[in-house]
Amino acid sequence: MDFSNLYYYKPAKNKSDEKIKCDLIVYGATPAGISCAIQAKKMGLNVAIAEFGRHIGGMTASGLGATDFGAKEAIGGLSREFYKRIGEYYGKGDQWTFEPKAATSVFTNWLAEHRIPVYLNQHPEKVVMEDRKIQRINMEDGMVYEGSYFVDASYEGDIMAMANVSYSVGRESNATYKETYNGVRFGEQHHKFEVSVDPYVKEGDPKSGLLFGVTEQEECSRENGQGDHRIQAYNFRICLTTDPDKRMSFPKPPTYDPDKYSLLLRYIQAGVWDAMNLHIMLSNGKSDLNNHGAVSTDYIGMNHAWPNASYETRERIFQEHINYDLGMLYFLSHDELVPESIRKEVGEWGLPKDEFIQTGHWPPQLYIREARRMISDYVMTDRNCLGQETVDDSIGLASYQMDSHHCRRVVIDGRCVNEGDVEIPISPYPISYRSVRPKADECTNLLVPVCLSSSHIAYGSIRMEPVFMIIGQSVGTAVSLAFHGATSVQNVDYNTLKKELLAADQVLEWNPSTEDDPVERMKQTFGKK
Repeated sequence: MDFSNLYYYKPAKNKSDEKIKCDLIVYGATPAGISCAIQAKKMGLNVAIAEFGRHIGGMTASGLGATDFGAKEAIGGLSREFYKRIGEYYGKGDQWTFEPKAATSVFTNWLAEHRIPVYLNQHPEKVVMEDRKIQRINMEDGMVYEGSYFVDASYEGDIMAMANVSYSVGRESNATYKETYNGVRFGEQHHKFEVSVDPYVKEGDPKSGLLFGVTEQEECSRENGQGDHRIQAYNFRICLTTDPDKRMSFPKPPTYDPDKYSLLLRYIQAGVWDAMNLHIMLSNGKSDLNNHGAVSTDYIGMNHAWPNASYETRERIFQEHINYDLGMLYFLSHDELVPESIRKEVGEWGLPKDEFIQTGHWPPQLYIREARRMISDYVMTDRNCLGQETVDDSIGLASYQMDSHHCRRVVIDGRCVNEGDVEIPISPYPISYRSVRPKADECTNLLVPVCLSSSHIAYGSIRMEPVFMIIGQSVGTAVSLAFHGATSVQNVDYNTLKKELLAADQVLEWNPSTEDDPVERMKQTFGKK
């Protein structure tokens, strides 16, 4: 396997003096960025997309082929059309599971239909502001993007941050927004250690040090609901296959260290083998492998620096996640300390030769489950998710459970404990337009569909890819109305926006009588996205 093209960031070798000038500049070729650009182009705007990496489609085209949705009937507009197009790719109706290359094909063709250019390897260096408006984005390679309006559709919110828009990182306390499920979360029932596992290198001996992967050095407080800087774990959504004609055996990663899996081995030896249980089959004999259980593909506690980190630091974290996830698969299929039955089981899987060819068959996008979150005039909270508070400016529905992966692994009473997981079923609820626009005294020509204004735990529900596409389209509509009305994004008339969204088949309100009830389904479903 050639790892040379598997990276998050490399400085540009060649400089450019090219200037891109459009009505709308979208930063991020994520599903939100793509749906935003398509909608704005449909409404008459001249649009260009600048993408940090070399890959379009975000997580949807990078291994997350088992779509995370709560209620299908809450998904409308371009988001629903995407899944219809996936079905057409396979000669079927709407399809919710798919190969990464299918998603890439759909996105590529969709952008081509609307003649929307995408510029890759664009690393923002500076956002130039004047009178609370973004004037241009200067890239490291010298390219300049000028626009009347801008949309930050990235997973990290880099343009938002460079424009000095207020944001938060980490978990708020429950007291911050009068929530119930935010902050530190001990005692949750999913993805916990099912048996007691000693955290020390030499069992029973704290002086021997902690096993790799146990992130807290000392006994910690068990007080729930307190805020901190931590964010939920990242991983790769890994596309695998058992087809011998398409399968490539797991290669040893560049900096493989079997000691990093001592905790996983100890857990297996204690009688629990569940690290690959959330393994959902896709089309053509492929699968989407996600985290499951106490020790799996989530690199718990190792991503906390990512949101505000430099590109160089993110590159280091990115490589660490590759080495950990790929190393885990290599360890489980090769290390003789692993029981033979497990080695055989894992060894039957491999990386598909017809996926991610440019990056050695490994997905190019790290799963950034959360990073920065804007603080605007309205912050979505768990009260919205629970139906305790609603909004009158809906731009789409979220319908997945409140869902946070673990944030750290600590020592309590001499045993390993994961902390941070939350899984609370909810019914579909509306997302406020105010949550995607900055405060008027900060920026008046920027909208933020991904790193929107939300608490940590509400974001855990909103952060699903179909919802990002929904919000992206709505943001594309809003920015088009602002452009044609020569006004700020804050002054877009909501009734006009609502009329346009409904005409575009967006779903803005939930009908409780709908049979597709996510609460009942999620109560019966173990696992998480």
